[in-house]
Amino acid sequence: MGEKMEKNAENTKSQSSLNFSSTAQLADGVNKEKGSVAYNPFEERNLEHPTSSFGALAHILKCSLGSGILAMPNAFKNAGLAFGLVGTVLVGIICTHCVHILVKSSHLVCFKAQRPSLTFAETAEMAFSTGPESFKKWAPFAKKFVNTALVATYYTALSVYVVFIAESFEQVIEYYVDDLHLDIRVYIVILLVPLSLLCLIRNLKYLVPFSMLANCFILVGFGITLYYMFSEMPSISDRDLVAPVHSWPLFFSTVIFAMEGIGAVMPVENSMKNPGFFLGCPGILNISMTTVVTLYAVIGFFGYMQYGEETKGSVTLNLPVEEVAAQVVKILVALAIMFTYPLQFYVGTEIVLSLVMHRIQKRYENLFENSYRIMIVILTVGFAVAVPKLGPIIGLVGAICFSILGLFCPAIIEIAACWDGGLGIGRWRLYKNIIIAILSGLALISGTYSSIEDIIKTYG
Repeated sequence: MGEKMEKNAENTKSQSSLNFSSTAQLADGVNKEKGSVAYNPFEERNLEHPTSSFGALAHILKCSLGSGILAMPNAFKNAGLAFGLVGTVLVGIICTHCVHILVKSSHLVCFKAQRPSLTFAETAEMAFSTGPESFKKWAPFAKKFVNTALVATYYTALSVYVVFIAESFEQVIEYYVDDLHLDIRVYIVILLVPLSLLCLIRNLKYLVPFSMLANCFILVGFGITLYYMFSEMPSISDRDLVAPVHSWPLFFSTVIFAMEGIGAVMPVENSMKNPGFFLGCPGILNISMTTVVTLYAVIGFFGYMQYGEETKGSVTLNLPVEEVAAQVVKILVALAIMFTYPLQFYVGTEIVLSLVMHRIQKRYENLFENSYRIMIVILTVGFAVAVPKLGPIIGLVGAICFSILGLFCPAIIEIAACWDGGLGIGRWRLYKNIIIAILSGLALISGTYSSIEDIIKTYG
């Protein structure tokens, strides 16, 4: 199957070249002539171990199908069964479109800048620097803004992981120790030690065994969770089809948090020698996102059907703690998230260290890096202590970080990349992206307000 997909990728190479040639003509003088053939960034990629089309599909699925899927039933609780289905599909379409325009903008800017590939932040920078004269002064800021959004998104998501791990262990431990009734914050603080040790591992290859264990644990835990979720399903008439409007912002921010994996898209696309199959129909992106949206909608719908208004921030927390199988799920999924923590931690840390390490004296580099790593763990744990409830913290992170990174940034990048002749008839791309930017702002404001309101109700 891998060979077949590789052959398809090869067949699309000439077609993608033609597509790029027509796209590149949107800006004058951005083609670099090599004989009679326009500059094609795909042909300039020099990759020692390029990713196959099948491998790229697996990576995108793995990045998008994370712990967020376990929060989907709670999202449906804030939307209702009918509105939840419609809303999940709508958010899925918007998120997929934003990934599309980010990748397409990156391809166009690669032509203009004559670069084989660009990261997310570099795409933002080059979109402005290769645009109109009035845009160029914003190029350094655009790069810094995207890098800051990436770091903030990855690090705040870690706080969600911490709360999830703590709540899972708390349920099992306090079931077996009758007289133990500790505040959830105590469990969160205890996690400082194992998480700090894991995050002191610098080389990704040493994290591979943890990643493999995490995948196995998630698979087993997810399978048992489905068994509980589909057992003795109550009547659909017992659940709200449409939840009160005031809870919708929490639904949207939770779904955005669960579904958004845009930070991993450019690294995957850049690792492909022939990425012509990445976009298009069906294409890697469309196949993966259709799968993701379908699974998220199914899990959200039936999870809320099963547990109703008692649905917790993660559906695994609803499983009966007195049953051994449910205890196994809680522990395995908690360990899987714990082992995923250093991988998520790695991305943001690499961005920051690449920007500051050249300023540190050689003899202090190890001390600085270790101190920085431990400091970030302390900060993520501290944020989890401040907001120790899974539902609101997911909504808060989704509203603030993922709405900016996943919606706002791609929209602005496409405007800058296509400004000179690429906005379409009647400049429709400009108005479409303005609408996406407005939606991002609405998600940011309403989601943040609803999450903070929920936190105040619980702990105020």
